[in-house]
Amino acid sequence: MRYLSRRLKLCLSIFLILCFSSIEHVFADDVVLMSYGGHNETIGPYWVAVDKRLYQKHGIDARLLQVRNAQISLTALISGEVPIFLPSIANVLSGVSAGAKLGCVAFPIKGVSRELVVRKDIDSLEALRGKTIGVQSIGGGFWLQTMMLLDAVGVDPDKIGMKMRVIGEEATIVQALVSGNVDAAVVTLPSAQVAKRGGARTLVSTADLRISLQTVGLCGRNERIANSPELMTRLARGMVDGIVYILDPRNKKEVSAVLKKHLRLSADEDAETSYHSLRTIISLDIAPDLAAFKNVQRIAARVNPKIAQVDVNEAINLSVVKTLEDSGYLAEARKKVALAR
Repeated sequence: MRYLSRRLKLCLSIFLILCFSSIEHVFADDVVLMSYGGHNETIGPYWVAVDKRLYQKHGIDARLLQVRNAQISLTALISGEVPIFLPSIANVLSGVSAGAKLGCVAFPIKGVSRELVVRKDIDSLEALRGKTIGVQSIGGGFWLQTMMLLDAVGVDPDKIGMKMRVIGEEATIVQALVSGNVDAAVVTLPSAQVAKRGGARTLVSTADLRISLQTVGLCGRNERIANSPELMTRLARGMVDGIVYILDPRNKKEVSAVLKKHLRLSADEDAETSYHSLRTIISLDIAPDLAAFKNVQRIAARVNPKIAQVDVNEAINLSVVKTLEDSGYLAEARKKVALAR
């Protein structure tokens, strides 16, 4: 852990030096660093808001920092090395169960857009018995969406002897599936396309399911949220602007280009798949949802029993969304989306 902390501090130092020395430095009132673990299209609203300079309208020079997994992101937040992180609800509840005072003010993603992709010889859910499924980490956002898909189709990994193997990032998991090192994985649609080109097949698609999930929320320590309400509101406005930009079909080419760049996709076809996938789960219904939190709590408690004892209301902060509603900002955003469709 000390090595990870030193390594993270070094990465942060290099990152900030590069940011401040850039000849294209943007002068803004506040530089805000936001960390995240899972590298997939759900980060799209933030990528778009940064790349299209939407945060600058609100006096913020927002910077995104990808770390290896959500646990490292949580550790960086608690230690004060980053002020904001973009986690899954499971990561937040894990931190709260360990005594951290954390809260989330808004979520741009509502739903799951993934496929259960398997080796071509696996032709049924029953055939998953005793098989190995790849995940990024245990208890993180990737694991959570894997568990929620399996839960939605009535598969209990423990009861059928399914083994979870920690592989790493999604691209590495896909490689492991294609090479036969794992038997299955629940991945984003562009990664599913890559896996199928390598000989795998789709067994289940979340398009056929109704899964309640919020993820990559705008979250931080409760103390910071309470002491910086105006900053948190401006961050949420920038996020909302990113959502509106993505939901405007006139921006399809630009949004696809942003996704292609950040996801390091080689094919335009995969970028378009990612674009359509993101649009199915992005939402202006950004208020933290109690039912979604409780649903995640039920599943996350399987690997961390302490999570079952958490009062999820402790992690829900509705003050920022209330400000956006009272000011008419969200109403105006909804109007823009409706007019663009």
